[in-house]
Amino acid sequence: MPDDMLKTLKIRAAEAGKSLQAYLWDMIVREATTPTNAELAQRMKRAATLDLTDADVPGLLEAERERR
Repeated sequence: MPDDMLKTLKIRAAEAGKSLQAYLWDMIVREATTPTNAELAQRMKRAATLDLTDADVPGLLEAERERR
């Protein structure tokens, strides 16, 4: 890793009150647990029914956000 990137990460970790290891771990966990747009689209496709209306979409999005 280039020195300037490592320095930036160390600064960000310190600003967050974390060790570099803890900061990087949190980044990895967040990345692994945040669904991609494709995953969200697939979940929404599975949840869709003929009875789904435009009014149902905000509720589905909120439910998906709460799953994170």
